[in-house]
Amino acid sequence: MNEKRIPLSKAQLEKIAEDYPTPFHLYDEKAIRENARQFYQAFSWVKGFKNHYAVKACPNPTILSILLEEKMGVDCSSLPELILSEKVGFRGENIVLTSNDTPAEEFIEAARLGAVINLDDIGHIELLEKSIAIPELISFRYNPGDARTGNVLIGLPLEAKYGVTRDQVVDAYRIMKNKGVKRFGLHTMVASNELENSYFIETARMLFELAVMVKEESGVEIELVNMGGGVGIPYRPEEKAVDLELISSGIKELYGQLIVPAGLHPLRIVFECGRLVTGPYGYLVSRVRHVAKKYKTYVGLDSCMANLMRPGIYGAYHHITVPGKEDLPADQLYDVTGSLCENSDKFAIDRRLPRIEPGDLIVIHDTGAHGYAMGFNYNAKLRSAELLLREGGTVQLIRRAETIDDYFATMRFPSAPLKV
Repeated sequence: MNEKRIPLSKAQLEKIAEDYPTPFHLYDEKAIRENARQFYQAFSWVKGFKNHYAVKACPNPTILSILLEEKMGVDCSSLPELILSEKVGFRGENIVLTSNDTPAEEFIEAARLGAVINLDDIGHIELLEKSIAIPELISFRYNPGDARTGNVLIGLPLEAKYGVTRDQVVDAYRIMKNKGVKRFGLHTMVASNELENSYFIETARMLFELAVMVKEESGVEIELVNMGGGVGIPYRPEEKAVDLELISSGIKELYGQLIVPAGLHPLRIVFECGRLVTGPYGYLVSRVRHVAKKYKTYVGLDSCMANLMRPGIYGAYHHITVPGKEDLPADQLYDVTGSLCENSDKFAIDRRLPRIEPGDLIVIHDTGAHGYAMGFNYNAKLRSAELLLREGGTVQLIRRAETIDDYFATMRFPSAPLKV
């Protein structure tokens, strides 16, 4: 059982809302730091272990600064994410570029930063060579095809646009070795929000076996295995969190069975988890505007799918708490909605909650990853603020809310009305 709690009382949230009107995303610094340390402790047997936090999960410089202090690296998927990471203070091989359909400018920036370039396609080798000098270290993203199954969020590897295939992978390393690359990494990403512990142990087995095969068939010795991300979090109260100690123990056993006898020790193991690190420690705080009785009863919030799109596009579950009413019976059936002109703009469907009235605060849990980051401006909705609950109990604004002026800032209006 995963108990869903919020780190502040109703009175504290109301006080925050006086200075920062709802809706806003709130992150818990203390919990994020503690979680990061537990992650590293679980893999303390790995020399040079690092988690490269997926910047796409929560691209906020204050959050990234916290993770830098906790010895994490970053995984970037675009030029702006590379620039953001540099501005925060990440350098060199603490940065990994794992992008798709990659343009030359991303390779150029990654090379300038000394980042690890993780190639997504064997055909990108030619573009890489035209864009930059061939780096000392190169990695390939591997797609196992029908040798593995994905899950509902990421889909089947066989149908995925990502990665080098089984038939291409040995040739990819051989080509780069012949071009002068001295150091090599191997990466995969075959699941998203996966909660089955054994899945990650089997992913390690796949990568370790592949590293051995690459050495035998090409003479390339992999020094870095990137397990990717995809480690899930328990969005539902009845779900159980992954057991990182168990996963680590299983990977360590495989390491002794496969890596050491192949002469690949010491092999560095890294991850690129984002959701696991910050996901459970973010909250979308909203206020109820209306309670409407139609064919169903709808609770309309001042936030919408533009603030949290996962339920609308994935049907994803996010737990909901009504501060001050946690101990009341959940005897009412509601759809909890936003105000977009889209019927999919629903945070919850047929959710049992305590009786709700206009003006009530609503807290939506587990928005610390892929929450604010996936926001948008459809219907000219403005992006909300992001706040940080500091370890000492104070609250800091780490991104202001968008204004109407922000919305119009990139538009260019005709100097005179057009005649039609």
